[in-house]
Formats: sequence, C-alpha cells, structure tokens
Amino acid sequence: MLSEKTIEIVKATAPVLQEHGNTLTRHFYNRMFSHNPEVLPYFNRANQAAGKQQAALASAICAYAANIDNLGQLKEAVELIAQKHTSLQIKPEHYPIVGENLLASIREVLGSAATDEIIAAWGEAYGFLADILIGREAQIYRAAASVPGGWEGFRRFIVSKKEQESSVVTSFYLTPEDKGPLPSFKPGQYITIRVPTGDGLTTMRQYSLSAKPNSDWLRISVKREDGAGISAPPGYVSNLLHNSLTVGSVLDVAPPCGEFFLDRDLNDDRPLVLIAGGIGITPLMSMLQSALENSPQRQVTFIHGCQNEDVQAFKSTVENLKTQHANLIAHFRYLDPQKPLSSNGIGASKGFIDTSLLETMIGDRDADYYYCGPTPFLANMHRLLNARNVPHEQQHFEFFGPKEELAAFA
Repeated sequence: MLSEKTIEIVKATAPVLQEHGNTLTRHFYNRMFSHNPEVLPYFNRANQAAGKQQAALASAICAYAANIDNLGQLKEAVELIAQKHTSLQIKPEHYPIVGENLLASIREVLGSAATDEIIAAWGEAYGFLADILIGREAQIYRAAASVPGGWEGFRRFIVSKKEQESSVVTSFYLTPEDKGPLPSFKPGQYITIRVPTGDGLTTMRQYSLSAKPNSDWLRISVKREDGAGISAPPGYVSNLLHNSLTVGSVLDVAPPCGEFFLDRDLNDDRPLVLIAGGIGITPLMSMLQSALENSPQRQVTFIHGCQNEDVQAFKSTVENLKTQHANLIAHFRYLDPQKPLSSNGIGASKGFIDTSLLETMIGDRDADYYYCGPTPFLANMHRLLNARNVPHEQQHFEFFGPKEELAAFA
C-alpha cells in the first residue's frame, strides 16, 4: 500500500500538475520518443499530432492524483487501460521506460518546485499503479491464450474477403494463416492489427469486431478517414486497408480485447437498447446479432444515426434481421437524408437522436443501454440518458478519449 506521506504529497501537488498538464505530457512524449525510440510503434502518430494522447495522459494523471486515496473510483479506468495495453502488447518491461521519462519530465517542467521529496512520492505512486496494471494485464494475456483457439502476441491472418458496406466503409474478413481454430469473443470487443509504416517501423490500430463470434473468420469494418485539414489528416491505416489490402493480403492480428461488450450475465428480461452514431455501429452489430441469436425472447431496440444513406453501413443487414426477428425494433435517423424516408418496414426520420425519438422508441421502459459513436454523439447520449434517470450501471459506452471531453458537451 502507499504510505500516508506519499498520498498527502501526491494530492497536494495534483493542482500544480493539472495546471501544467498539457505542457508536461507534451514534454514527456517528446522526451520518451527521443530517449527510447523503440516504443514509437506502440503509439498512434495521428493522435500524437492532434494532441489527443497528450490530453488523455494529462487527464489520467490528474484523475489518479485526485483519487489516490480512493482507488476504487478508478476501477473502470484501470480496466480500460489494461485492455488497451494488452491489445497493443504492452509488457512489464515497458513500464520502467514510461516511469523514468515521466518523473524526469516532472522535474524538467516544474524545475526547482519538483523537490526530491515530490519526485520520490510520485515515483512510489507510479510504481504502485504500474503493479496494479501489470497484474491485471497478466490475467488478460493468460485468458486470451488459454481459451480454445486463443493466442498471445500477433498471429498472421489472411484477408479472405473484402466487402464494401457503404461509400466510406469496407468490411475485411480475416482467416488464420495457420488454419487453426478461432477463439470466441465477447460481442463488442476489438482486435488490433499491425502494419508497416514505410520507414522501417510499424503502427497499430484497434478495430471493433463487427459480426457475432463464429469459428471461421473475424470481421472488421473500417471507415476510410479522408481527413479534414491539418488538424485531422487522412487516416494512414484506414486508407492503407481500403486502397492497398486485397484478398490474399496478410495482416498481423492480436487477440480480441476490450471492456465494452454485451454482458450475458445481465438480466435478459430487461429490454436491450443499442444506439449507434456513424461508424459506432461496428461493435453494436456484433451485439445485435448475438443478442437476437442468444436471447430470442428479449426485446431489442436498435437505433442508428448517421449523415445519410450513402455513408450508412449495414442498412440491408439490419433490414433483414428485422424481417427474421419479431423481438427487434429498429429505426434509422439521418441528418441529411438523400432519399425518401422509407426503409423496408424499419422507421426512418430526419434529425439528431433526441429525447422525442427515445420517448417514441422506448418510452419509460427500464432497459440496458449500449451506445457507441463520435465524442459529440456520446456526450449527447450521456446527457439524454442521465435526464431519463437511467442508472449508471445500465449505461455502457465505448470511449477512448479523456472523459473531460464528454463533460465539455454536457
């Protein structure tokens, strides 16, 4: 356990680190990449350029400091980080690299204010958190490798099929090169793919598994990120997959990971509501197919909000599911529909997903909610469901950025 003195010092210095948070984390990443370039492949360069990883780290440091005497408050955050780390194959030997550069950055940014006592306290606090994460990550690695068809590290997969889902989304069906069995996974989880960057290094990206578990293939459905200027350049990996990957191409793939998944242990008697914004439909498609197959008596409501029908993925798939399952209620919500609002028996309307639509689709029924999409969409859903007094434990969402971004839209 942490000493009382360490807890006292960390909490006392938290406001200072928060004030200098972005400066500190920018310095930290620049320092680490300069002193330890071997860790570069573990980081998303686009997020680095946009400042997203710096902001996320600053948020995490402040949250840890604020809750260091009540770490139970950070349980969900620790699980998210541990799942992300294992998806990237972060190992115990990487933690000293991060710790050394973080402590050096605190001293270099704060100068004489960072006394030896403060550095020692933060060193103890970092080591304590590192041990928690290393322990949890070891459990995840063992679980992924021990299930039938499971593996650790990267496994080579062949692109067996490439299917266009919309003008911007393409699905890739992946089968093991070794022709061995595949593990089951929890609907909503993601895999990590590793690709070369052309400069002798590699980079990794996580993509949700967009189909229910099966024994023959894994499927990811990738939106091509065309970019929107300097602050949002074109996505390197998404364009590589769309433009260069063909049937027969080989990808390095890490095992399924993620803490956002449809929990079979929850009460199946309670209705299930799945709400997707744009490409956020990918993990929800896996959940939708699994729920309809495994819980045929459970009422399932599915809502997909997107720009228009041209960019909408899986429209026909949802329509087909609706004809096959009487317990499915579905609705498409378009910001700028390009066609008459009709959808083969599925409701369709114009606008944002709002209170009125939720009242119409769900009413006052007690339900479990799973939602996924861009940050503004998540913030809006978070606000709408809180206004409807949906309990925290019945709200589940996929989010990788600093949680302050959600608050900013509240």
